[in-house]
Amino acid sequence: MGQILQVNDLHVYYGSIHAVKGVSFEVNEGEVVTLIGANGAGKSTVLNTVSGLLHPKHGSVVFEGKDLKGVPAHKIVEHGLAQVPEGRHVFLQMTVEDNLEMGAYTQPNSTIEAGIADVYERFPRLKERRKQIAGTLSGGEQQMLAMGRALMSKPKLLMLDEPSMGLAPILVEQIFDIIRELHAAGTTILLVEQNAQAALSVADRAYVLETGRITLSGTGKELMASDAVRKAYLGG
Repeated sequence: MGQILQVNDLHVYYGSIHAVKGVSFEVNEGEVVTLIGANGAGKSTVLNTVSGLLHPKHGSVVFEGKDLKGVPAHKIVEHGLAQVPEGRHVFLQMTVEDNLEMGAYTQPNSTIEAGIADVYERFPRLKERRKQIAGTLSGGEQQMLAMGRALMSKPKLLMLDEPSMGLAPILVEQIFDIIRELHAAGTTILLVEQNAQAALSVADRAYVLETGRITLSGTGKELMASDAVRKAYLGG
């Protein structure tokens, strides 16, 4: 199992605010790795830095052996890294199908039809609503659409930022079932999630982020059993 992502000593600032303070971790092929932590811990900042939306003051992001320093975000997608952003950010005025086609902009036209068919197989609800305007979908359906759109780029690494945010418990369950299915199919996933219970239940390995630093790491099971994690994040 080869290493696909290596984050080394990442320091990220918002103006004078030191948001991420020396974060290092790795993701291996075929794994689900999750970053958990309270709101404001720096989880989304790490993800946005990996995907090229933010630039670190210090440290490196190495994807498949290539340092991504200076590579623009749209080029990073071409390398095989796709992010489903916090808050979904689907194209609200466009249909479901048009949103999916937008996700395939890095792919040859000849593959788009098969890619859409794959997404509809994974998300039957989207197939039912393929001609519907995305802004009229429920929150759960928009999350499925955002994930489907990211999958259209055939990513080697899929990054999910707070996929359960704002969803009813039954929809959270559905989204995490889909994450399990993607994992079982061999998709490598980096997951940022405030719902620690759900995140750790799908994670091969996990890291706890507190005020911009990694304070704990281990397998999903190890962290689920940790007193410190249970007390801080699992209500135990």
